[in-house]
Amino acid sequence: MKHLKKSPARPVGKYILLLVLLTVIIGSWTFADGFSIWNFLGKVQHADQTQEISQDSAYIGAGEEQRVKSITNIILQSNDGGQTWQDISRGLPEQPEDFFAGDSELYVRLKDGMYRSKSNLKTPVWEKENALDPRCTSIAFNRSGVMAFTNEGEIFQKTPSGIWLPIYTNFKNHLIQSIFETSDGTLFIGSDNGHYKSADRGETWKKVHDGVMGMVESGGVLLATYSKGIMRSRDNGEPGIMRSADYGEHWESVISEGGVGISVERIDGGFAAISYSYNSKSRRIRISRDSGKTWNAIDGGLQPSMNISSIKQIGKYLVCGHPDGIFRSSDMGKTWNLVHPSVDNAFKLSEITQNLVPFRDNRKVFKIYVSGNVLYAVARNSGC
Repeated sequence: MKHLKKSPARPVGKYILLLVLLTVIIGSWTFADGFSIWNFLGKVQHADQTQEISQDSAYIGAGEEQRVKSITNIILQSNDGGQTWQDISRGLPEQPEDFFAGDSELYVRLKDGMYRSKSNLKTPVWEKENALDPRCTSIAFNRSGVMAFTNEGEIFQKTPSGIWLPIYTNFKNHLIQSIFETSDGTLFIGSDNGHYKSADRGETWKKVHDGVMGMVESGGVLLATYSKGIMRSRDNGEPGIMRSADYGEHWESVISEGGVGISVERIDGGFAAISYSYNSKSRRIRISRDSGKTWNAIDGGLQPSMNISSIKQIGKYLVCGHPDGIFRSSDMGKTWNLVHPSVDNAFKLSEITQNLVPFRDNRKVFKIYVSGNVLYAVARNSGC
């Protein structure tokens, strides 16, 4: 009898083990949270990425490839002097932390850095400013160009090629609040240590005041807000709005009601200012037509509020950001008309009388910006 030739043993156990492993792997792909598509290239698209993109979603920046959900009703734009407003928040993935408007550019600060758009576009296209140090928190538009600075005192200037270079490296004070350049090239830096001046393009600096911050210039006169962050007594008060006629060498208080200065702006023929009144427990709006020497209140037609944010002029109109909404005046503040409702109505107006300032009003408020002939309104938390 011939012996049968035995076939070599097949590694059945190995096949079974391989089959089990494949089953486990495929099962994990199939039932993984959010899984919808897998291909041999290894690309995974989650369910929330394959759904139809709604109208409230958009690309942020021309070079971004990731779709993100957009916020709404955060940034408004007006091309007709504030009469009508359009929501241009599409493309922003989150609440802006700050907003900056120059003559031709807009900047918005988000948690992950600065984004920029040309201001002459019908709708801004936000592109991340990748060349800028991500620690920069503020933008300043000055006579010599666009500047940015960090809380640690580092200052950068943008070159025509788009590169940001460090400048004024000899200025060592921390917590910079503002950078302002006058028409003759004099520089001012406001910081937590005081206000500093340089008349030699940043080579040397000297302290000229202990609390001047935001500044504007008109007709050779400087106007500035004063804030030390600590409320003084009612008798001494805070010198809320300061004036200088010698390019910052000497300062005098021109509006002082016991509170800090909030905002100063140029208007046709003079200045506008917002300051806090200790007596009325509200922010007051005033204008001056004699280079800041005397002031007239123009807020009689507005509800008293501790949270009035801004006053701007565009054309013949004054535009005010108020917790009740956006108001516009065509007669330099004698009368005001509501042109856009408030950000939210959590605080009911029926609870407020004409002469009573709400003790606590936590509504958001629109802050007004001007870029060329365009107005922007950005929803901000109330307060300073």
